[in-house]
Amino acid sequence: MNMHLSDRRIDKISLRKLCPEVFSDEDVSGSDIWLKNFAFVRGRDYTIEACSGSGKSSLCSFIYLNRHDFRGELLFDACDSRTFTTAEACAMRQRHIALVPQELRLFPELSAIDNIRLKNKLAAFRTEDEMLEMLDALGISSLAGRPVGQMSIGQMQRVAIVRALCQPFDFILLDEPVSHLDRDNNLAAANLILREARRQGASVITTSVGNPLIIPDAEIVRL
Repeated sequence: MNMHLSDRRIDKISLRKLCPEVFSDEDVSGSDIWLKNFAFVRGRDYTIEACSGSGKSSLCSFIYLNRHDFRGELLFDACDSRTFTTAEACAMRQRHIALVPQELRLFPELSAIDNIRLKNKLAAFRTEDEMLEMLDALGISSLAGRPVGQMSIGQMQRVAIVRALCQPFDFILLDEPVSHLDRDNNLAAANLILREARRQGASVITTSVGNPLIIPDAEIVRL
């Protein structure tokens, strides 16, 4: 193994001249990230402002090690992501990088709490009471036993946020996590995410095309 993932924290995610292959013929000069040298540093928060089609979901997939169709380099501290074995990539996703994807990827036939339990089993990170407390903080504890497929999109977004918090992480990626939430629920989600990130000394990286997660003092990055 080229890095002892279980023995250390990830302090920096460095993007060196990174660009999706699909953008190879596009003008990305207005981006703070594509074809630039940019780093996400653990402990700092970032809001990535983007328009549709600018690659925000691709960026999250690259960092989450789901895709490698990019040019340039993506480094976790000094380790090149392209050199990771399957086991190392899985360890990164289990212990260091949490994700709330735009498409949520919940199991509609399972209840909210069962969706969350499935994730929690991977790391045994939360107690049952902690999971229910997080649902309560987001105003949906009464829906814990309801199948996700019978929920609104806003309710499902909140389930996906709690699920993502059921693991250790150095960075949490949230791809348009509150696009269907009003301001009060946005603030509740932001407070919960920040509380858990601060407990772990982690960074919050969120993307938005117009309704950003309300993270005070987050660095604004253009994509």
